[in-house]
Amino acid sequence: MAAFEYIALNKKGREEKGVLEADSSRQVRQMLRDKGMAPLSVNATKEDKSTGKNPFADLFKPRLTVRELALVTRQMATLIAAGLPVEEALLAVSKQSENPRIQSMLLAVRGKVMEGYSLANSLAEYPRAFPNLYRATVSAGESAGHLDLVLNRLADFTESQQESRSRIQQAMVYPAILFFLTIAILAGLLGYVVPDIVKVFADTGQALPTLTIFIISLSDFVAAYGIFVVIGIIALIFAAKRALQVPSIRMSWDRRLLHLPLVSKMSRGLNTAQFASTLSILSASGVPLVDAMRIAGQVLSNTFLRQKVSEATVKVSEGSSLNSALEQSGYFPPMMLHMIASGEASGQLDDMLSRVANSMQQDVELLLGVLLSLFGPFMLLLMGGAVFTIVMAILLPIINLNQLVA
Repeated sequence: MAAFEYIALNKKGREEKGVLEADSSRQVRQMLRDKGMAPLSVNATKEDKSTGKNPFADLFKPRLTVRELALVTRQMATLIAAGLPVEEALLAVSKQSENPRIQSMLLAVRGKVMEGYSLANSLAEYPRAFPNLYRATVSAGESAGHLDLVLNRLADFTESQQESRSRIQQAMVYPAILFFLTIAILAGLLGYVVPDIVKVFADTGQALPTLTIFIISLSDFVAAYGIFVVIGIIALIFAAKRALQVPSIRMSWDRRLLHLPLVSKMSRGLNTAQFASTLSILSASGVPLVDAMRIAGQVLSNTFLRQKVSEATVKVSEGSSLNSALEQSGYFPPMMLHMIASGEASGQLDDMLSRVANSMQQDVELLLGVLLSLFGPFMLLLMGGAVFTIVMAILLPIINLNQLVA
């Protein structure tokens, strides 16, 4: 059975959109008429229309947000644990969702499952919605016969990632607003306030203090070239983003990030935490260690660390221990390596990887919290200092003029 998207008029004359499963569009139209609805259009889902025809079709396939993926995964785990077959669980979750995009996607996946494909292979039709990590974990759960447990782990993992990302984004809101507010206030003072006040002193013909002359020059520059500076900064940002798409330049930049003061600690912390958490969920789900390392390395944002993990994966496949392979790279923290070594020695590597992931995530959040807590007062101090300098540049000629009059 295929999935069809429809638009129909209900009994009240209002348009309704949805997705139905049927053998043909004619059957869908009949099903709608049986419900007392007048079908306006019935089309096969985008998945059915694009399969095997367009090599770029994956770029246009729908994707799920982290929140949507966690919800779908949790519902699937609950239904499968209750004893429902996979295809029935997919049907129930699709009906539960109010989003036509998600309905269409899940029904298309259900169609592949009913054709005899495994759930992991069926999910591969939507790589943007279900990443490689997700599909590999599901495949391991299907092979081990513990799909419900694996889906619960995936839901926990996805929700924890979403919570961490939300905390970081919320913590950055205030500093970001403060930064742009500071830039706007300084630009407004230099571009509009200072020129009007300076005209008064220019008409007197008196010698102006050095600070006042500097502020006047800076104000003239902002008024004359401010827009060009903004355009230049935007162009520079776009040029930098394009340059970082070149593999060699990106590799060099990522390697440099790992050696910069303060930035290196943040970059290493984020990437090692991501690696440990991904490796933990894959290993606990029964994915072989070498395959788990390969997949976990692919999710790293730092390409240089990704290369180091790839080299470590080769060493593990040749018989080296995980601890030894990661230690030789020289970029993973000692605490992480000691905990992994302890887990390998005691036969509790999965548990130790989970602890490492939690520890690294907490360290990153703590460091980021400290940096952001310092950034706010720093921006206030910078804004106060700049405003004080501008005020002094305006007051100094007035003080000098009063002294001349006296």
